[in-house]
Amino acid sequence: MIPKEQLSAFIKQEAASLGFAACGIAPSEKLDVDMQRLNAWLKKGFHAGMDYMQKHAELRANPELLVENAKSVIVFLYNYYPSKMMDENSPYLISSYAYGQDYHEVIREKLNILILKLKEQVPEISIRGFVDSAPVLERAWATRAGLGWIGKNSMLISRRNGSYFFISELITDLELEYDRPMGGNYCGDCSRCIDACPTGAITALKTVDANKCISYLTIENKEEISETFRGKYDQWIFGCDICQQVCPWNKYSSPHNEPAFEPPPSLMEMEKEDWEKLDNDQYKILFKKSAIKRAKFAGLKRNIEFLSGAD
Repeated sequence: MIPKEQLSAFIKQEAASLGFAACGIAPSEKLDVDMQRLNAWLKKGFHAGMDYMQKHAELRANPELLVENAKSVIVFLYNYYPSKMMDENSPYLISSYAYGQDYHEVIREKLNILILKLKEQVPEISIRGFVDSAPVLERAWATRAGLGWIGKNSMLISRRNGSYFFISELITDLELEYDRPMGGNYCGDCSRCIDACPTGAITALKTVDANKCISYLTIENKEEISETFRGKYDQWIFGCDICQQVCPWNKYSSPHNEPAFEPPPSLMEMEKEDWEKLDNDQYKILFKKSAIKRAKFAGLKRNIEFLSGAD
C-alpha cells in the first residue's frame, strides 16, 4: 500500500499539472455545524425559488452517503479570473465566470483524468467527483481543507488567489494526509461588499438573501423580475461580479491560463443593439458551450428587456 503522505503528494502534483490553482485535503466527517447554518438560512427563506436547496439535507451533511466508507474529501480551486473584463461602460454585462465554456464540463474532464491516475496507483478505491453536480457543501469543505475562509459575501476567499475560482471535490475511501484549516476570518472590519451591493442582498456576516441577489434574479429565478428592483441595478444580464470586484483580496487575483475560459471575440464585441436583437438561433451559436445556457434564451431576453425598459 502506498503511504498516505506519498499518495497525498501525488494527488497535489497531478492537480497542479492539470491546471488547478490549489488543492487541499480534509478528513470526511459530518457537517453538523454547517448544516445548522444552512437550515437557519433556509428557514429565513433566503433561498428564494431554489427549492432544491431544501432537498437531500442528509446527503449534504454526510459524505458517506455519497461515497461508501468515505475517508477523505479532496478539494480543488480552479482559477477563472479573466485577463480582460468586459468594458464597464458596456450596456450589458455578464459575470466573468461565464465568459468561456461551461466550467462544469471543463473541470469534470480534469477530475476524471485525476480519478484514472489515482486508480492506476490504487485500483480498488471508491471515488466520485463533484462540480456543482450533487448536494455537497463545497465552501465548507474548502475551509476544512485549508484553502481559505468564507467572506462576508459568502464567497470562499483565498489569501493567495482571491475569490475568482471554481470549487470542485473528489470524495474517496482513501485515508490521506490532511491539511489544517486556515482558521480565523481575514475580512476584518471591511464592509466593501456589503456597501457595494446595489440591491442590499448581503444582509449580515456570510449571509446572502437570494431574493435580492442579482445573480439569482438573472439566472435561477424563473419568474418575472420584480419592479422593486427597477433602477437599482444596471448592466448585469447574467450573474454579477460586484461583490468580488470591490473585495481587496482580489488584488491578488491573476489571469487564468485556461483556453476554454477565453471568451469568443464576438461576445466581447456585442453592442447594445446586438443584445437587444439577439434571437434564439444567434443565442445557440454564441452560447453553444456556455454556462449561460442555464438561464435559457427566454431568461436572458427577460433580463435584457428588464434593463432596457429602465432607460
